[in-house]
Amino acid sequence: MSGGWNTIESDAGVFTYLLQNLGTKDVQFEELVSLDADSLRQLSPVHGVIFLFKYPTDDKSAAAQRDGTLDHDAAENMFFAAQTIQNACGTQALLSVLLNKDGEIDIGPQLRDFKEFTTAFPADLRGEALSNSDLIRETHNSFARSSPFVDETQRTATGDDDVYHFIAYTPINGKLYELDGLQPAPISHGTCTAAEFPEKVIPVLQRRIARYPATEIRFNLLAMVRDLRVRAREIGDAEAELREEQKRAAWRWENALRRHNFVGFVGELMKGVVAQKLRDGSYERWVEEAKGKTRARVEERAKRGIAADETDV
Repeated sequence: MSGGWNTIESDAGVFTYLLQNLGTKDVQFEELVSLDADSLRQLSPVHGVIFLFKYPTDDKSAAAQRDGTLDHDAAENMFFAAQTIQNACGTQALLSVLLNKDGEIDIGPQLRDFKEFTTAFPADLRGEALSNSDLIRETHNSFARSSPFVDETQRTATGDDDVYHFIAYTPINGKLYELDGLQPAPISHGTCTAAEFPEKVIPVLQRRIARYPATEIRFNLLAMVRDLRVRAREIGDAEAELREEQKRAAWRWENALRRHNFVGFVGELMKGVVAQKLRDGSYERWVEEAKGKTRARVEERAKRGIAADETDV
């Protein structure tokens, strides 16, 4: 492989433009803030959902998470790839929905060629092909946050790390499937048509979330849906179309910020501030005021029983 994979955020704007840059048309992601079938149905047609959750790092806990039935035979009639590399699970979950909807969605010529090339492969070789695809890897990495301090290709998980994982749920061939590259096969959750998907997938997600302590709230759910601008144009809703265009503009701006490294800018800004303080003679007073605020903050944290080396979240 010619390069590593960086982490990307579970964000509707990131995943929508990741889709677009891979060559798909008239499809986007929407974040769901409530876990109910009505909210999901309002976005119909829904091609599938991507679920982000805290992944248990010990084998017993991971096995206990499994719901449904492993369907080894189904892997021969759908796109299912084993996850063979760290940090690729977000894009892999996206492709697990997208490449199983070729025909419903215009996935573009490059992804269609990739799907046809890997059709006869077993899951592990599909995973290797995905991990080694320059198109998919470079598109994925273009949405990673810029950081001069963390090399994601060298980061390894320890027992103290929070590890998060993306998986996909989508109806295929009349069944609801959970597609997780860390599992040995697709997981069937019973019969399910596209129309029944909102009602069928919500209980599966609720059961999964219920296995966590009530204090665990770090979940995220993104739905792959038809481009909402297209739907608005078809029904003549100019106001809705304008809202969607404004949302796209905000997404483009946020994605541009993600790619930019601001450390150099902040460094130059601080040089300018220090130079000004030296010129007007206020530098020493400014430093002493900063020290006083730091001491006060440390004392306040100590009163609340927070260790001095803990980081604010």
